[in-house]
Amino acid sequence: MELKENGARRKAGLLPRGGWVLPTCVLCANGFFANLRPSEPFLTPYLLGPDKNLTERQVFNEIYPVWTYSYLILLFPVFLATDYLRYKPVILLQGLSLIITWFMLLYAQGTLAIQFLEFFYGISTATEIAYYSYIYSMVEPGVYQKVTSYCRIATLTGFTVGSVTGQVLVSAAHWPLFYLNIISLISVSIAFSAAWFLPMPRKSLFFHQHLIDGKENKRVDSGRRGNQHNGNLEVAAELEEIEAQVPLNTDEHNAEGQKKVTLKNVLRILWKDFLHCYSSRTLLCWSVWWALSTCGYFQVVNYSQGLWEKVAPSSHSDIYNGSVEAVSTLLGAVAVFFVGYVKISWSTWGELLLAAFALIIAVTVYIMDVIVNIWVCYVMYVIFRSIYMILITIATFQIAANLSMECYALVFGVNTFTALLLQTLITVIVVDSSVLGLDLFTQFKIYAGYFAVIAIIFFASGLYHIMKKCQRLKQKKLDSSGT
Repeated sequence: MELKENGARRKAGLLPRGGWVLPTCVLCANGFFANLRPSEPFLTPYLLGPDKNLTERQVFNEIYPVWTYSYLILLFPVFLATDYLRYKPVILLQGLSLIITWFMLLYAQGTLAIQFLEFFYGISTATEIAYYSYIYSMVEPGVYQKVTSYCRIATLTGFTVGSVTGQVLVSAAHWPLFYLNIISLISVSIAFSAAWFLPMPRKSLFFHQHLIDGKENKRVDSGRRGNQHNGNLEVAAELEEIEAQVPLNTDEHNAEGQKKVTLKNVLRILWKDFLHCYSSRTLLCWSVWWALSTCGYFQVVNYSQGLWEKVAPSSHSDIYNGSVEAVSTLLGAVAVFFVGYVKISWSTWGELLLAAFALIIAVTVYIMDVIVNIWVCYVMYVIFRSIYMILITIATFQIAANLSMECYALVFGVNTFTALLLQTLITVIVVDSSVLGLDLFTQFKIYAGYFAVIAIIFFASGLYHIMKKCQRLKQKKLDSSGT
């Protein structure tokens, strides 16, 4: 029975029962070391310091925008390439791009070289999708939630350990920032090495849904016929149940059958899924929030170190960037854990709550900007990140609740692309030196106003939604009383 069950799993492109543990552990090791980068919280002081000797205008208005542009340009091609190449090659590409990034951080000099560095960092960010989607091609849906939590915990733990390590080495051991980059380079090299041990998936969501060995198909089918012939209905039923769990496909996907999947077919399926998914008002609402808030979040996080450097220059005072990043990550993770136990009718009150939290975020960003005190900046940043982590987790759950894996991947990609498109627009107008090239204090006032506008939009939409719901209930009561 176990041999036949494993044969059915192989036919479906899955690992044998319990076989998910090893690739999950290897993937988590990759995620841990890829995010264990002690130098990252101190990137801005490093670029402005004697090692690179760049000016604030070069760093904030000419170098940092390159990451936004490259991420936007690469996101959709990488999305398709990840599925076509079946994840592992793209995970390796991510590791290689991180190695190049930190090698250049150590030895590259000049604005142009650091701009190329930001391009490679954009590659590593765009290819993160392979890390989070790889494991779904290897395990059955029953353990999706478990392996997702493990992979997420690995990255958060790596980031936290890296931030704390960097802070300890800077504050207690007084290490130069150059040596933190050496540790980061070693860590991402370990992550790259670990990725080579990942098993190669046999299927993917779009291009390789039916990539299965014909001999195994024939053998498993023969086994099923033998079982049914012998009257072993229990085994046959279990085999069918295993196979039924695997294809997270819509009818459109199933209609392709065993035909060769081309890029044109995949794009056609993606377009139909896009129209189907975004016809839902609830999904559209949460997707709009996701895109708008993620855009603002990226801008604030990208330039917070620069603001802190303006408030308390690292050359004249102690910096605690690593501690702040670690604390904000931990508090956000704890808050996300507890929010899972909160029972709220998100369909009714979701938009008003999003408006309230967006207003709180706007206030924290504004206080960070106008109160020129580094400790106030740190506290406001921790609150800002924690609230965002809570809300983006809720949005993810609300969006994914009723979607197949294919649709979820599409919605995730579209929402992220929209966020990057908005971020690019803001970066070009506000940050890029070729247009306005505003200073950081003015930028953060704009970011605070941006979140205030989000709060107004969702407050108006939520109020309208509740009024319409009350009218429907009132009309329903009148109709029932009339009959």
